[in-house]
Formats: sequence, structure tokens, C-alpha cells
Amino acid sequence: MRIAVKAILAGTLVALPLAAAAQTVPAIDWLRKTPAEAGINAELLKAAVDFAIASEIKNPRDLKLNHYRSFGREPFGDAIGPIKNRGEQTGVIVHKGAIVAEWGEPNRVDMTHSVTKSLLSSLVGLAHDGGMIRSVDDTAREYAAPIQLYHPAAAGNRADRMSAPDLVDLFDTPHNRAITWNHLLRQTSDWEGTLWGKPDWADRPSDRPGEWLTRERPKPGSAYKYNDVRVNVLALATLNIWRRPLPQVLKERIMDPIGASNTWRWFGYDNSWVVLDGQAVQSVTGGGHWGGGMFINAYDMARFGTLTLRRGQWGDKRLLSDKWVSMALTPTGLTSPYGFINYQLNTDRRQWPSAPASAFMHTGNGLNMIYVDPENDLVAVVRWIENGAADAFIKRLLAAVAAKS
Repeated sequence: MRIAVKAILAGTLVALPLAAAAQTVPAIDWLRKTPAEAGINAELLKAAVDFAIASEIKNPRDLKLNHYRSFGREPFGDAIGPIKNRGEQTGVIVHKGAIVAEWGEPNRVDMTHSVTKSLLSSLVGLAHDGGMIRSVDDTAREYAAPIQLYHPAAAGNRADRMSAPDLVDLFDTPHNRAITWNHLLRQTSDWEGTLWGKPDWADRPSDRPGEWLTRERPKPGSAYKYNDVRVNVLALATLNIWRRPLPQVLKERIMDPIGASNTWRWFGYDNSWVVLDGQAVQSVTGGGHWGGGMFINAYDMARFGTLTLRRGQWGDKRLLSDKWVSMALTPTGLTSPYGFINYQLNTDRRQWPSAPASAFMHTGNGLNMIYVDPENDLVAVVRWIENGAADAFIKRLLAAVAAKS
């Protein structure tokens, strides 16, 4: 039976009759409850939503313009993947498996930037759970295969490319040979090289250009650096493990089982095509740093957040092992706020002091956030909110849950 919709529009709570049956994991059609039915203080919940709407990020909704005002100013910063203009400030709040608030444009498909990384790491998790990767502490080189780039109409002939390699080997340098899956998942690999026309040093470069090409590299696992080139290395290595386009694997193994819509799309770059088992396949990206990544609506983000809240369990189906989720939620240490990408942790309560230490987020530029709170059985998707407003929103949301109706 389809449940009637309750929505928050222009800051006003509007309730329609609801089915009485309770449910802890959303089915294809979400269960919706009014704040009163969920035992949440409606006035304080409205205050949290109003705060989120008032805290919409000030960056332009034209995300191409925004790119060239930010990442596009880096060396080799040109966008090489699709970029889509964003919608208005939007959110969905799920408490004990039921939607209790929704506002903005939750059906709108927008870029979610680095939330994509959490989906990518889940595909590594599926490979690990299935024995395709024996241990995350194995070197990625043990699983590496020669990669042929797809050049359907290369100019000239092979003699013109005599000095260029015919195949790509992601882990062929002394430094890269020591990199493990764990290092890639935690952004501690310091992988060296160029992928899809982007040198590793060009992503969020230091303010000392003289060191871009000459700095001493730390041993893999000894230093943290947020770097999308290296995440794209992980995506390409994972593609070679699955030998199938990663969006197909994600759809079959994660998105369809959790009841996601058919509107999400996961893009790569114009030049991120390889030949895989005789077919041209696009290697997808781990975010929207140069365009591409996951384009998705807020409801589907909430479903993925609920899957991680339930530690990989969806109803009677286990999609990700509890062991994998435990590893994903284990702090990396160093200066990293991560477990695995993109599980932003709150174990020291420095990122979000108002949230429990057990809470975590899947976050992406924008800010796109999926707040996951096991202690309060809560998932909150909030899109296009100022990064600095996240904790203040959480504080208001948790006050509404604690105050009760």
C-alpha cells in the first residue's frame, strides 16, 4: 500500500493521514510519519528545517561557474566530466525507518560530489566480502592487470608513439608497489603519477610550487592527503577487479536491493575510457572534482544512509558484511577524519560536537551530507548547506528528537 506523503514546504508542516503499521527499514514506498506520530517535537523540528533553508550555501547554483571559481583554478583544473546546475536547499530526515521531514526538491537529481566515494568503497567492500580481494592489507599491485586506454581514432601511427607505453600500470613504481587497498581506501597511499590527464600533485596543490615535483614522498600508510586523483586510481583498480562497469555492479548489488529510483547516474570523464575484455568501458570517478561522479536524488541518498545505519543489512538481506562496515568505521588516525572513504567519523567529537561520537557522515562538496546516527536511529540528508552550519543543524535536529512531542 502506498503511504500518503507528508512534506515540509516553505517551513510549514503539512500532514496527511498515514498508515498505522510500523516498519524499521524503508520498503519501495517510504513510510511517512508526522513528528507527533514519531515522538518528535514538531516546533523544534521545524526550527531545524528553517535553519537549514536559511543556511543555503552562498556559492552559485551554476556549478560550472562555481567550478572555475574553485577547483578549476588549480593546475590542470579544467573540467573533463559533466557538471549539472544544482537545485535549492533540500533535505530528507528519516527517524526509525520513517520519513518525518522533507523539504526543497528531494526528487531532483543533483551532483553529490564526494558522497560518491562511499558508494565506490562499498563496491570494494562487495569484492572483499566475495573473496575477490583476500585482504585490504594486500598490495593493490597483486591484483593489477595491464590496462589499455581506449583510443578509437588515434592520429598517426604507432611509430609516432614509440616512446609512449601501450599499456597503463597503476602500480609500477617502487613507491606505488607498496600501496595496499587499505591505503587507497583511507587516502594514505600518496600514489604517484598522472591519471586521466591529472597529475597527483595538481589536486589541492601545496602553496610551495617548487616542491610539487621534488618533495620526498612519505611511505604509504604514513601520511593522509585528500586527493581525487588517487581515488580515481582506486576506481580504476576496482573496475579491473570486477571486469564490469561499476555502475552496473552498484545497481545490481546495492541500489536495486535498497529500492532506489532509476534516476541516479554515475559518470566518469571524457577521457576515462579503457578496453576491458574487448569492450570500451568508462572508468567512473570518485567525486565531482573535475566533473562527473554520482548524480542522485535525496531520497536515494537517504536509502544508502539507512543501509549504512543498519550496518549493511536491508530488511532480511545482507548487502555488505558487518565486518566490512566495522572496518569502514575504524578511524584511520594520522590527520584523517575518515574510516574508509567517505565515512567521515566523529569519534573525537571534534567535527560535530553536538552529535554522538558514534555518528558519522557521508559528505561531499556542496555541502552534500548524509548524517547517520545509530544512537538516535536517524538519517538526515541535507543538500547545499553551508559547511559551517552542519553542526548547528545537527544540534537543532537532535534537540527536536530528544524533546519529543
